[in-house]
Amino acid sequence: MQLNSIADIEIDHIDKKIINALQKNARLSNVELAEQINLSPSACLRRTKFLTDNKVFDRFVGLINKALFHVQGTAFIFISLDRQSEAVFEEFEIAVAQLEQVMECYLMAGDNDYMLKVVYTDAKDYEELYYKKLLRLPGVVGTQTRMALRQVHSNTAITVT
Repeated sequence: MQLNSIADIEIDHIDKKIINALQKNARLSNVELAEQINLSPSACLRRTKFLTDNKVFDRFVGLINKALFHVQGTAFIFISLDRQSEAVFEEFEIAVAQLEQVMECYLMAGDNDYMLKVVYTDAKDYEELYYKKLLRLPGVVGTQTRMALRQVHSNTAITVT
């Protein structure tokens, strides 16, 4: 069954508590989760399985401590392509998805076609990424880069009410 929206399945306030709790800490054991939302472990497991089976969660990931891996920089790069067509966009999107330093890529409305969020270890690493990879992506004719000085806030959870 293909779900198109959350309206395609019935979720109640307890399911929403499970969703919000797992977004904050996906490593909670079933017992810890059940205690947190005031539910029996068996009922909690059944509900969590239902939510997982119905693809409420896109995926579960572990977010690393960037400093331990010497990831010291984040940049936002606005990309302009030579043409705007479905084929050009598709070729670019396939190629950019292969670059491990690209954390996020967005198709944009406005002056630029795409915005990339990239991470790098130092200036030399960024220079190599920029000249040897980003500028060689299909269709790229212009870029504008904004370097982040520091991360002020980060959140991966979307509160479900």
